[in-house]
Amino acid sequence: MSETKHRHFIQRIIDEDNVTGKFDNRVHTRFPPEPNGHLHIGHAKAICLVFGIAEEYGGGCNLRFDDTNPIAEEEKYVDAIQNDVRWLGFEWDNLCFASNYFQQMYDYAVQLIKQGNAYVCDLTGEEIKKSRGTLREPGKDSPFRNRSIDENMDLFNRMKNGDFPNGSKTLRAKIDMEHPNLNMRDPVIYRILHANHHNTGNDWCIYPMYDWAHGLEDSIEGVTHSLCSIEFEDHRPIYDWYLDMLDVYHPQQIEFARLNLSYTVMSKRMLKRLVEGGFVNGWDDPRMPTLSGMRRRGYTPESIRNFMDEVGIAKRENVMEIAKLEAKLRDDLNKRAQRRMAVLNPLKVIITNYPEGKVEELDAINNPEDESAGSRKVPFERELFIEQDDFIEDPPKNFFRLGPGREVRLRYAYFITCNNVIKDEQGNIVELHCTYDPETKGGNAPDGRKVRGTIHWVSANESIDADVRLYDRLFTISDPSSSDNFEDVLNPDSLIALNECKLERSLSDVGLEEHIQFERLGYFYKDPDSTNGMPVFNRTVPLRNTWAKLEKQQQNQKN
Repeated sequence: MSETKHRHFIQRIIDEDNVTGKFDNRVHTRFPPEPNGHLHIGHAKAICLVFGIAEEYGGGCNLRFDDTNPIAEEEKYVDAIQNDVRWLGFEWDNLCFASNYFQQMYDYAVQLIKQGNAYVCDLTGEEIKKSRGTLREPGKDSPFRNRSIDENMDLFNRMKNGDFPNGSKTLRAKIDMEHPNLNMRDPVIYRILHANHHNTGNDWCIYPMYDWAHGLEDSIEGVTHSLCSIEFEDHRPIYDWYLDMLDVYHPQQIEFARLNLSYTVMSKRMLKRLVEGGFVNGWDDPRMPTLSGMRRRGYTPESIRNFMDEVGIAKRENVMEIAKLEAKLRDDLNKRAQRRMAVLNPLKVIITNYPEGKVEELDAINNPEDESAGSRKVPFERELFIEQDDFIEDPPKNFFRLGPGREVRLRYAYFITCNNVIKDEQGNIVELHCTYDPETKGGNAPDGRKVRGTIHWVSANESIDADVRLYDRLFTISDPSSSDNFEDVLNPDSLIALNECKLERSLSDVGLEEHIQFERLGYFYKDPDSTNGMPVFNRTVPLRNTWAKLEKQQQNQKN
């Protein structure tokens, strides 16, 4: 165990609890998502924390679906969330649903009514909101606050039996309408909602509010430390009040800062707008900050967990730069990704002095960071493809790649010199005629001459065709939520789809779980849209932070 000074505040709280025997030296946490959408990178922080704490202390962690709103929740989200948690590398001790406790929650509500601590209210949602007051003004008692216990019991039972329409009545806790914390001003416990539930069907037409369900779920499951994001700090008094009034087992709620990440949004409402508005292609679009989208893009769970270690756990919120997440991703992929050559915007090259029909098999290193990865053979022949960007007819001073009369090194192969440029009737360059130096095989000249540029290539006849999707950040500014309309700051180049790319033939056998570095271009991942005849590759991340210059300019403008 590390020194105390290096331990975050939640670990120190649990250490003290174990010293005092507060929970009999037991540690049990939970991760309680609502199944109304896909998990995002912000949830990953909570997942790593609650499962990590349970593992560190030899305890347990429940995956609990907080399914108290049947209108928004679906079984497909239940499945997606389980997949995401497992993909991150965690396994729960118990799979739980808030809906499994509906009868217990109802019975506890009955107990509260019988104690005189709850009442049925006929005010509408809007009327309740207006009567609650403000931080400077006290609230006003509901005209139904002093109903008798018998009347409240009768009305609540009829609410349960479906005698009233949606929104006509609620069950509210009787606390204090002048309480300085607005959450304590007679909060709603149950509302009427005639809707089919994914788990309980039509068994219920009243559903518990989150603040009522949260503490009871923790209590029923024997959770010791209920770890929540910081926005629930103001809700802790109501969490404690309910459990104290019911005199049931009482876990401890502890709040920590959420993850805020630049160039993205993590509001489920905004993510849903992106999906339903057609700005992205579903929840698992590789531009989305959802875990399913990041997985499809080619992120590794290890890189996300390593990033969360760097983020740390604190009370104070701040914004983490997405560049730091991408740096962790590059570090991880650099160690594991196989190297291959791919030409995304092909320009044909004919080596005029290379024998027709001859094909050489040249040695190429699979991963310079991993000797055990070995090498492969790449075919070299008279006709090749290079990137269009690697040739300029009238190159500027600092351009060290191919141009008329210029010599460059072909990766793993030979030095070549451009002798002739072939154009079509419109003046577009369609082909280069070059010569090669057979003495430079492997990329070195025996006479010691040097070249400044090395470029990648693929064989024209031995390559495969593929579609490649170049994904980039979805937004153009660091804080998209600061814009009045997020549509105005969407990055028009967040997806560039390229067709008829030319890839090294060995990429025809790449599986869906393999990470590949296209040399000089970035890290790529095979997409599930791939077919036997046409593979599709997603760019996970470029080799370098291409946004650094833009971010510096934006910072200078602010200053």
